[in-house]
Amino acid sequence: MSQMIAPGSVIGIVGGGQLGRMLALAAAAMGYKTHIFTPERDSPASHVATLTTIGAYQDTNALRDFAQRVDVVTFEFENIPASTLNMLAGIVPVRPKPDVLFITCHRLREKDFITASGIATAPYAHVSSPETLRAALEKIGTPAVLKTCELGYDGKGQAMINTPENAEEAWQKLGYSECVLEKFIPFSAEASIIVARDISGEMQCFPMVQNIHTNHVLHKTIAPSPDAGQYQEQAVRIGKTLAEKLDVIGLLAVEMFVTPDGLLVNELAPRPHNSGHWTIEGCATSQFEQHIRAICGWKLATPSVLHPSEMLNLLGDEWLSWQHYATTPNAHIHLYGKSESRPGRKMGHITILK
Repeated sequence: MSQMIAPGSVIGIVGGGQLGRMLALAAAAMGYKTHIFTPERDSPASHVATLTTIGAYQDTNALRDFAQRVDVVTFEFENIPASTLNMLAGIVPVRPKPDVLFITCHRLREKDFITASGIATAPYAHVSSPETLRAALEKIGTPAVLKTCELGYDGKGQAMINTPENAEEAWQKLGYSECVLEKFIPFSAEASIIVARDISGEMQCFPMVQNIHTNHVLHKTIAPSPDAGQYQEQAVRIGKTLAEKLDVIGLLAVEMFVTPDGLLVNELAPRPHNSGHWTIEGCATSQFEQHIRAICGWKLATPSVLHPSEMLNLLGDEWLSWQHYATTPNAHIHLYGKSESRPGRKMGHITILK
């Protein structure tokens, strides 16, 4: 029996943010309908999807109804209960599978998985009590970064520890929750690579890109990375190893630190990634089309680079600069349709082709 899902079918997307929006746009271009499941009213994805269900991720009746109305399910971010995807997977194919989310939504499980796969990370230790915090500091030393195991993204759920004396204060700031203590890495750059993997196990990689952050939020992506010539081969090996061991169907984004000794993996995201937005105009195949192809059983396309690019996130009121970019011929504007602008909130992005 073919695992290919034919155009005209309905792709269910859990999550209603801008990644769901751009997935829905790519799916529509390929002849698919989309059905969004989100607790948010007026979500960015709902503006372009065929259908939207507004419901809590724990609402079993709403989830069951949603699953019965779609042909495959994917998700656009990790802050979803694993139980939600497990329930959906009992009714309809979920790609990537729930086990992938279970590992990548929890920093300790994720880092244990990465190191067990033979891939290097920053030295780390588990923190769940005052005793384990002290032991972690003895093992890791300072400076170090304390990160919550769950619900951390765009710099949320993190606290710097410069001396052992401010460790208790940092943990208090994070609500005394379960954490990972990581050695601070004096990296020369931050980078990422996105791997696509289809149902037959074949993989394609986008080029390694450099990411520049402001206040822990991605500000700019340079594609390809200036370091790609030196590190692309290692980045591809890391990305493919992790995607295969996770048995991902879809995309896996791997965030990394560039160091004199090579690449260290920071975090994983089994979905489209902010650092891949440039691929919409910059590559022969965007990350969003590649994800849809993978989860629907198509053969992956070649993600050839058409234009070296820079992607700029529009945070907060920066989206008001759209008029400037509207008069710039090599700039492509993507606004997400969010009704409320807040400092640091991703309101859109600009891709500038070089």
